Amino acid sequence: MKNEKIINNTITFVKKTLEGAEGGHDWFHIERVYKNAQLIAKDEAVDELVVALGALLHDIADPKFHNGDETLAPKVAREFLIKQNVDSADILHVENIIKHISFKSSLDVKGEKFTSPELDVVQDADRLDAIGAIGIARCFNYGGFKNRVLFDPAIKPNLNMTKEEYKKSASPTINHFYEKLLLLKNKMNTKTGRRIAERRHRFMEQFLEQFYNEWDGKI
Repeated sequence: MKNEKIINNTITFVKKTLEGAEGGHDWFHIERVYKNAQLIAKDEAVDELVVALGALLHDIADPKFHNGDETLAPKVAREFLIKQNVDSADILHVENIIKHISFKSSLDVKGEKFTSPELDVVQDADRLDAIGAIGIARCFNYGGFKNRVLFDPAIKPNLNMTKEEYKKSASPTINHFYEKLLLLKNKMNTKTGRRIAERRHRFMEQFLEQFYNEWDGKI
């Protein structure tokens, strides 16, 4: 009962905090990641509370909407969880999930490393929401939010970006498929994540084929 109350309080807190957020990083994104995480966790030996809190709080203060500040989200999460009387070890674990969940963190070869089964689950859940039909919708929504061009054949994807280059990138939206989205299938941590990712990956490949045919006036 205690854990259920903590999770319900967290849901209320996240909904309030993310009111008015960009459409690809709003409460509905969090809700989908939370549901994905619950699904994946069924087949994994994990702490369900840590998974739930990690999923619900992973984007509580996304750095790209807060001047690149990567310290804010863990701080906000910690302050909230302390008020919920969450165990200190669990709070630290959730902080580490928030710090290490992002794709750009994997590009930081010199950065601090952290691994746990709970991070694996939440990371897969988040990555699943970045691919497939919803992933495509989120990609173009954010591209529009940043006023980026859809596609420019003269601008080739950068497949060897550092973390800093990735953070500063303003490349066309289609390039993001090659710089991130199409790479996620092979970065899945769990069996369930890999299974779901395979289908969503194929959908993105079909979309891109159709996109280029329409771009070239073939269909």
